[in-house]
Amino acid sequence: MSIGNSPDGSFPEDERPFEEDRDERETEHPSIGRVLQQARIDAGLTVDDVSNATRVRIAIVHAIEQDDFAACGGDVYARGHIRTLSRAVRIDPAPLLERYEAGHGGRPAPTPAAPLFEAERIRPERRGPNWTAAMVAAIVVVIGFVGFTLFDSGDEDGGKASVAEGSTPTTSKPDSPTPKNDKSDGEPKPDVSDSAIAAAPQDKVTVQVSADDGRSWISAKDHNGRLLFDGLLQQGDSKTFQDKEKIDLVLGDAGAIQLYVNGKKIEDEWRPGAVERLTYTKGDPEAG
Repeated sequence: MSIGNSPDGSFPEDERPFEEDRDERETEHPSIGRVLQQARIDAGLTVDDVSNATRVRIAIVHAIEQDDFAACGGDVYARGHIRTLSRAVRIDPAPLLERYEAGHGGRPAPTPAAPLFEAERIRPERRGPNWTAAMVAAIVVVIGFVGFTLFDSGDEDGGKASVAEGSTPTTSKPDSPTPKNDKSDGEPKPDVSDSAIAAAPQDKVTVQVSADDGRSWISAKDHNGRLLFDGLLQQGDSKTFQDKEKIDLVLGDAGAIQLYVNGKKIEDEWRPGAVERLTYTKGDPEAG
C-alpha cells in the first residue's frame, strides 16, 4: 500500500512542484543579486566598470550578482560590498541590507566592552620616559618646520603648483582670499579654463576634469596603463592629470563633466548618465 505517492513512485497530481509559480515569485520579489545586476544593466555599466569604481574584485561582483556571498569573507564584508555596489549603480542599499539581514540571522551582536575595561585595569608597571622617542619626535618637528618654510617661500616665488608626470592628480581648491590692499577688487575672477591653460606644458598632455553639473565617478590612467585616479568626483570638484604621452579616461556620468585638454575646453555635449571612454594626447584637441 502506498501512502502519499502514486504506484509508480511519482508525486500526486496536486502535490507536484510548480516551476511557473516559483518563477513568478522570483519576478515579484527578486533576490539581492538580481536587483544589483538589473540596476547595473539599467545604468549602462559593465562588471568591469563597477569593479573599477568600487575596487571590489570582479570575481566578487559576479558572485554577489549570483547571490553567492561566500567569497565576501563574512557577513560584515558582505554588507559592506552590498552597500558599495548599490551606491555604484545608484540605488538605495537599505532594502537590500534588510533583506540580507533577514536571510542571514540579523545584524551581528556588538562586541562586549567588558574585556576592554579589564585590559585597561591590568596595565604594565610604569616605566621611565623614552628619551629616544622624544629625540626622534623633536627631529621630525624640526625637519617639518624647515620643509614648511622652504615650501612657503617657494610658493611665494613661483605662485603655481606643478603636476608631476605620471603622478596622482591634484584636487583644485579655491584661491586664498584677496588682500585688502589688492587693487583688483571688483574684477571678475579667472575662469577654470585659465588655470587649465596655465598648467598645460607643450611637451605633455594635460587633462583637467571638472564636475560642474553633478557628481560622477572617474578613472584615469597614464600611457603605461598605471592608475592615476579611481573614485567619485563631487559637484564642484576637479582633478588635473598629466603624462608625457597620453591620458585614458572613463567617465561614469559624462553629462556632469567638463573637460579641458591641453588648455582648451572640450565642447562635446554628452548625455546625463552616459559612460564615456576617452583618450587624449599632446596634440589634442586639434588631432581629434
